[in-house]
Amino acid sequence: MGRKHVRTAMKFMGIIALYPKPRTTVANKMHQKYPYLLSEFKNEKNQVIIEQANKVWSTDITYIKLEKGFAYLAAIIDWNTKKILSWKLSNTMDVSLTTGVLKEALALYPKPDILNTDQGSQYTANEHIQILVDHNISISMDAKGRSIDNIVIERFWRTLKYEDVYLQHYNTIKEADIGIGKFITYYNSRRLHSAIDYNTPNEFYYRAINNLDSDQVLQKVA
Repeated sequence: MGRKHVRTAMKFMGIIALYPKPRTTVANKMHQKYPYLLSEFKNEKNQVIIEQANKVWSTDITYIKLEKGFAYLAAIIDWNTKKILSWKLSNTMDVSLTTGVLKEALALYPKPDILNTDQGSQYTANEHIQILVDHNISISMDAKGRSIDNIVIERFWRTLKYEDVYLQHYNTIKEADIGIGKFITYYNSRRLHSAIDYNTPNEFYYRAINNLDSDQVLQKVA
C-alpha cells in the first residue's frame, strides 16, 4: 500500500499523529527579507537547474523526532552535486545552529556565489547575514510558504528520514548524531544519485571542483 493511500485512509478514519510537529520556519518581522534569486536558473519545466558546483548552496533546518522530544538538524547542500557540505544536530534551534554549519562549510570548501534559505529568523538574523556579506555571497530566500523553492535540501530531508531516521527510531540526541553522521557519510560517498548520472555526490563534487579523473576521485573520497 502506498503512502498516499495510507494518508487518504487515515484522513477518512480521522486518524492523526499524537505528537506535535514543531515549526522550523518562524519569521522575525523586524528582520530584512531578501528576494529569491534562483528563478533565473529555471528551465522550461520550471525546474531550477544549477550547472556547476559551488554556484548555489542550499540550507535548511528540519526536526528529528526522538523517543522523547525532538532534535533539530541543519545542513548545507551543494545544489549542483547534491553533496552535503556540513551539518549539525542540536537540541535548540537558535542562530548558533545555522551560523555554525555555515562557518564549517566555508572553512572546508570554496564559497558559493549564492546561498539560498527560507525566511526563518535564524537565516535573517544579523549574525548569519553578516557572514554572507563578509564573504561576498549573494543572499537568496524562498518566497513565503514556498518550501519548493529550496527543493534540493527538501529532497535530502526526505531521503534521510525515509532511509534512516524513520527506520532507526533514535532514542537520544547522541544516538541520532552518530546514526545521522553515518548516513550522511554513506550518502556522500556510496549512495548513487540519479540526478547526477548515478555518481555519488562526492565523486561528482570533487571531479567538478578539481577537474580530477575517475581514479583520482576515488582516492579523494576513500
